Amino acid sequence: MHNTLYIIFTALSLFIFVLIFNSNDMEYPITRTEKTSNIYFDTTIIDSFQWLEDDYADDTREWVKKQNSFTDSYIKKIPFKNKIKKRLTEIWNYPSESLPFKKGNKFYYYHNDGLQNQAILYVKNTIKGESKVLINPNDLSDDGIISIGGIYFSKDNNYLGYSLNKSGSDWQEFQILNLNTGKLLSDHLKWIKFSGMSWFGDGFFYKKYPKSSINKNFSASNINPKIYFHHLGEDQSKDKLIFSNPNEPNISPWISVSDDEKIMYLYRSSGTYGNSLSFKIVDNDQSQWIPIIDDFISEISVVEHNNNNFIAITDRNNPYNQLVKIDKKNPEEDNWEVIINGTRKEVLKEVNIVGNKIFAHFFKNILSLWKVYDLNGQYLYTIDLPGKGIVDGFRGRMNQKTTWFSFNNSVNPTTLYEYHIPSNQSTIYKKPSINFSSDDYILRQEFYPSKDGTLIPIFICHKKNLEMDGKRPTLLYGYGGFNISIEPYFNKSNTILYENDGVYAIANIRGGGEYGEEWHKGGMYDNKQNVFDDFTYAGKYLINENITSKNYLAIQGQSNGGLLIGAVINQNPDLFRVAFPEVGVMDMLRYEKFTIGHAWSVEYGSIKEMKHFKNIIKYSPLHNIKKNIQYPSVFIYTADHDDRVVPAHSFKYAANLQSLKENKNPVLIRVGINAGHGAGKPTKKIIEEHAEKWAFLFNEMGLKY
Repeated sequence: MHNTLYIIFTALSLFIFVLIFNSNDMEYPITRTEKTSNIYFDTTIIDSFQWLEDDYADDTREWVKKQNSFTDSYIKKIPFKNKIKKRLTEIWNYPSESLPFKKGNKFYYYHNDGLQNQAILYVKNTIKGESKVLINPNDLSDDGIISIGGIYFSKDNNYLGYSLNKSGSDWQEFQILNLNTGKLLSDHLKWIKFSGMSWFGDGFFYKKYPKSSINKNFSASNINPKIYFHHLGEDQSKDKLIFSNPNEPNISPWISVSDDEKIMYLYRSSGTYGNSLSFKIVDNDQSQWIPIIDDFISEISVVEHNNNNFIAITDRNNPYNQLVKIDKKNPEEDNWEVIINGTRKEVLKEVNIVGNKIFAHFFKNILSLWKVYDLNGQYLYTIDLPGKGIVDGFRGRMNQKTTWFSFNNSVNPTTLYEYHIPSNQSTIYKKPSINFSSDDYILRQEFYPSKDGTLIPIFICHKKNLEMDGKRPTLLYGYGGFNISIEPYFNKSNTILYENDGVYAIANIRGGGEYGEEWHKGGMYDNKQNVFDDFTYAGKYLINENITSKNYLAIQGQSNGGLLIGAVINQNPDLFRVAFPEVGVMDMLRYEKFTIGHAWSVEYGSIKEMKHFKNIIKYSPLHNIKKNIQYPSVFIYTADHDDRVVPAHSFKYAANLQSLKENKNPVLIRVGINAGHGAGKPTKKIIEEHAEKWAFLFNEMGLKY
């Protein structure tokens, strides 16, 4: 009798559960419409939810509260969400460290015991010696929302300057630690953004932005940056203005100083790509800035000042990058000497000069390849790496004999190695003790043709010997912009998918830097549609290969990748089952109006020019939402302190999607509280967010965890 009742009760519960999740009536929180007209050349655009751009308004905050509550109620109905969270907590809970690095006679590194909200900076006298806590950001807040943004050692290694970020915001505050006494100085600098510290003598250069009004801190346009010099021990109000250019308010300057403090470099950038470079000889007080490159059509960065020469990496005259020697007495471009060349097959990504050798990091089909050269650029040998994946490191000073590197890929967590430069020998320094069996999984790379026939690389990760029956739950990730390469690094969260017979895929679409500047330009400006086509055809490839099907394919992208997801589901709504557009640039007609958005016009084109407007309006996610179609299940993520891509993008996008009465699939938005664009997020919040997303993915596909 009891068994019969149990069976009936279970069947009834399952029926009710299915009924709830298959209800056609999604009663979203009501979002009022307030039609605003915006005129672009000969076109008038109606924005019904522009009022949501005021993130400090009471109405907006109430809207956020109701949307989060609605998302909570939906996620709580998924019975296995807490199981996923528990498993993620187990996966996260192991000690992890950064690569150690040497400054002066001491060694430094970051360490997290596993579930600490923020990593702690440690110091020790010898590489195998006892460690001492130097900076513990977990002591600065109860909920872990304060993180270390960057650390900057003085040239004599007596002081450590560091930046603190709160709630994931790009705004920074600087503090200075006396490394000899272990005490903080009274120096406390504010209103700093996108800046490091460039030490010189008894102080440092830094970049400061004008102070915003209190209710525009996270949305006002960031223009007119200025370079100041701060003397230790003085109040910030006494800092000396070094460089500004009010006639070019969108140009961002930066000053750096050579290690020997004999040379200053002035970099200026017009946006997210392209910079000029000038230098000044410090000994000559009357010297002016001497230009090396005056325009903004290429990238250049000085790696080392060696005698009378600058060693610099640049993509000027070579879209795959090259290392050049520049005579400071004759710095004209015609006099440059090429030391190392990148190629289409081996793109030069990074150069470090350590132990009197040049360590050059190449990408060969987006996998790390490290070659070693003498200081004249003569090839010596290729380093034997632990496997196919991403290798970071080989940094240090000219006189070091030992350096360190890390290895990881999508199915292997990070292992640290110690490398002895004179002998070209490496040994394991730290191995992770994660509760995940990497040997049971594989990472493979394949190539598929995009719409125009261009071959696009794709990484595919899953259990070994997994049957590809067209029903594998699959998450496809992409970015496609800003010359950023999406690498197959290890992501703890993806283990949930792997362990449940799922597939994770990375499409290395155009717009990124995987194959140099030509690959980047293939996804810029008028070529932006290539990005969406490349990603769409990645989805079709996974389906054609019988890995998955439309019912089991999810897609994810963040920031520019959020734009990608929004554009792709507008163009191909029936190709995907689940979509995660996160912190995305969704209103392409107004992106330049907020924070640092104006810097992206070198990537997308400025809406102030008709030719760019005509192109952008074709794919802007907010303006191409279609009626009378079924969208996939959409889970939008943004955050209240995101001052990189302001949350208004996602607010308006969610409100528009939710207004489609004929769309029966859920549209959820999670607005992170005391969180930003992604950096500095506490571990506790990271685990909670990933648990929600995996629960949503499995549930919408009709699968169990």
